[in-house]
Amino acid sequence: MNALADKIGRLIAEVGPIPIADYMALALTDRQHGYYTTHKAIGLDGDFITAPEISQMFGELIGLWCVGAWEAMGRPAAIRLVELGPGRGTLMADLVRAASIRADFIAAADVHLVEISPALRRQQRARIGDGLALTWHDRLDDVPAGPAIVIANEFFDALPIRQFVKTPSGWRERLVGLDAEGQLMFGVGATGVDARLLPPGADAEPDGAVAEINRPAEAIMAALADRLRRDGGAALAFDYGYVARGFGDTLQAVSAHHYADPLDRPGECDLTAHVDFEALAQVARAEGATVHGPVTQGEFLIALGLIERAGALGAGKSAEVQAEIVAAVERLAGPEEMGTLFKTLAVSGKAMSLPGFATE
Repeated sequence: MNALADKIGRLIAEVGPIPIADYMALALTDRQHGYYTTHKAIGLDGDFITAPEISQMFGELIGLWCVGAWEAMGRPAAIRLVELGPGRGTLMADLVRAASIRADFIAAADVHLVEISPALRRQQRARIGDGLALTWHDRLDDVPAGPAIVIANEFFDALPIRQFVKTPSGWRERLVGLDAEGQLMFGVGATGVDARLLPPGADAEPDGAVAEINRPAEAIMAALADRLRRDGGAALAFDYGYVARGFGDTLQAVSAHHYADPLDRPGECDLTAHVDFEALAQVARAEGATVHGPVTQGEFLIALGLIERAGALGAGKSAEVQAEIVAAVERLAGPEEMGTLFKTLAVSGKAMSLPGFATE
């Protein structure tokens, strides 16, 4: 049992079993031992790799998308360029480089990074460089008011979920408790669950079925949609997840690019869950925003010109470099890789045409 497992165990011994959401929050963001506050997560030498780390093409295309969104907004003279959970800063660095083809866009933008990790903030500063004014925030709510373009790549999947399990006595919340040896274990609560928390068709599910909700993700999307409706702008989110609500246990842990037990070594493994894009879209519409998509990441990147960018990037290069570029395209957009599992959703403060999405 590591230090955080011991800390969580003592908490459970004092207050009783805790919801999955509380366990995830402690494992990921505990100030002393949390994964995102203490670990080098991203990259080949970390625990997982994200799309911006696979190829510069991803961030470059997002940079051009930002320029297109800015133009669709009417080219405001000042705009907040915001990234939620910017990792090592790779996406923002590639984005800004590509978007620099429009000097007036760069002149209008000030960059805001929503990041809680001091270590990652240092990496972001080093990677993005000193050419732009950068401001860091712990929360989206801290970003100053004004028109904004917001990017969230693999941000919503790490927000704490609640899980519910169908038992012979009805639906119960899944909890983390202690076994007879004092080790962390999954269990279920003794009381019933408000049916309004469950997807349609819950009564027909067999015993053992699992349902998930992500209230923090919905709250952030609601706040984001309200801001965009009020101040103007657009947001773009990438994540693995599903288009329509359903049932299934998607909680997973990753360490050194391999799956791990979610209860093993809390604070040392990344914890995530699939994103419910239907729920996010519903919340955004309820706030009066316009929703674009979701579409698959593959569809979106190809619509933005991924194939053409790959051809330009590989022109005149060695066969080895060209093969690497082809492999990156396949990983980003191929149906057997990130292309289908990952979805892309945009939200705008008003109806507008955004690159990569069919006009609604």
